Amino acid sequence: MDANPHRPIRKICVVGGGTAGWTAAALMAEHFKGALGRIELVESDDIGTIGVGESTVPPFLQLLAKLGVNEQDFIRETQASFKLGIEFSDWKTRGERYFHPFGTIGSPVDISDFYQLWLKARANGYAGDLQDFAPAAVMAWRGKFTLPSKAARTPVGGASYALHVDAKRVARFLRTFAEARGVTRTEGIVQDVAMRPDGFVDRLILKDGRVVEADFFIDCSGFRSLLIGKALQVGYHDWSHWLLCDRAIAVQTENVGAPAPYTVAQAQDFGWRWRIPLQHRTGNGYVFASKYLSDDEATATLLSQVEGAPVVKPMPVPFRTGVRERLWDKNVLALGLAGGFIEPLESTAIHLIYRGMDFFFRLLPDQACDPALATEYNRRMTADYEEIRDFVILHYGLTQRDDTAFWRECRDMELPPELQRKIDLFRVNGALVEGVDELFRAVSWQSVMEGMGVHPRGYHPLVDRIPFDGMGAQLDHASELLKRVVADLPGHQQFIAQHCAAPPPELAA
Repeated sequence: MDANPHRPIRKICVVGGGTAGWTAAALMAEHFKGALGRIELVESDDIGTIGVGESTVPPFLQLLAKLGVNEQDFIRETQASFKLGIEFSDWKTRGERYFHPFGTIGSPVDISDFYQLWLKARANGYAGDLQDFAPAAVMAWRGKFTLPSKAARTPVGGASYALHVDAKRVARFLRTFAEARGVTRTEGIVQDVAMRPDGFVDRLILKDGRVVEADFFIDCSGFRSLLIGKALQVGYHDWSHWLLCDRAIAVQTENVGAPAPYTVAQAQDFGWRWRIPLQHRTGNGYVFASKYLSDDEATATLLSQVEGAPVVKPMPVPFRTGVRERLWDKNVLALGLAGGFIEPLESTAIHLIYRGMDFFFRLLPDQACDPALATEYNRRMTADYEEIRDFVILHYGLTQRDDTAFWRECRDMELPPELQRKIDLFRVNGALVEGVDELFRAVSWQSVMEGMGVHPRGYHPLVDRIPFDGMGAQLDHASELLKRVVADLPGHQQFIAQHCAAPPPELAA
């Protein structure tokens, strides 16, 4: 008889709802299709959710596709709008802005990346901006939008996009999806966590005395981190010495004018301000360092800059940037805020939830939860967190601002060694060493490096295979062609109205 028989998981319990909990539940319901026992989600209406993560990155659309969700229906039900990238203003210096687009910049020429061709042209006196060749940037700044797949044979076809969403409506949508596929929701507050002799979580004891048992638990309890943090005592890697901001003030306002097809991230004296336009309202927030600014001061600054009347009271959101030492420990997996937090500058919160579930499916355990599976999971997910951490630090560490103590501290910080290595390499000739499965690829690094004033000293030698004669004129022609194509596209609001307008909020509630 086998001494270690395979014992499949019979039940998984998700602790906490919100975007993280219901994303996990929905993905498991669709992925397992009832073949892996029961899925129960425990949450309480008495415990509020943060609900301010309202901007996404393009892989979010993969999540919808994996669930088999119709994108237009999702957009209507979540009051979503389209996002072509992020505009950063006042980050390098006051008065300067740059754009981080989704999708391509230009097209490869011969065997050379377009950026290298542009570097050669620039070395020969060409004055055109890199983003003049990014279809997402050109569409965004002109308030235009179309699905790139519908314009694949045009210069716009290289664009990509994500969505601005109402986080609470997303959770509601995913809850409906998950419950329709057999997920059980239990209303209740977790008061205690009972442990097994081997250190695994055995069961949850709710405030009213009910007991919830499971073979495996997914901790989506937010910053409270009831299982991975409190019960299993897994430590936390604190990254606040690199990312100084530790609080945010969030407020929602009425829309003023048509929603822009991009997120705005405007640097402030002691942090930065976001603006995320949806169909029915606009999300706003000030992410700041509390060592330099009080909540009252941050709120006053935010309210003095928002467009449109506030529709809710400003809400403070404290946070600590970092990640758990282990995101999977024994029979507990942490997702969302329970596992870690990186400020929302590059809109990666929902992506990390989806990514966490994707790796979980790849390394799915049985009841024994072999440590080798958890070790590999933690290696892969920690690498993702560190990649995003470094990319966010890039925006701060390259600043040339010295007008406040906050920006001077950012400018003078010692960067993580791997990030410093990437910057040093890029300064040579724009070279980038990319991993095989990273979120931020060459276009992202090129856009932020250039936007923050890191210009390579040269270009890749193989670009000299391409003669320079006439290159400037060809680039101007390509730029003008892109502008003409974009000029004929519908406006962002017009596209939404024609294809995926949400019902009025009072009818959709």
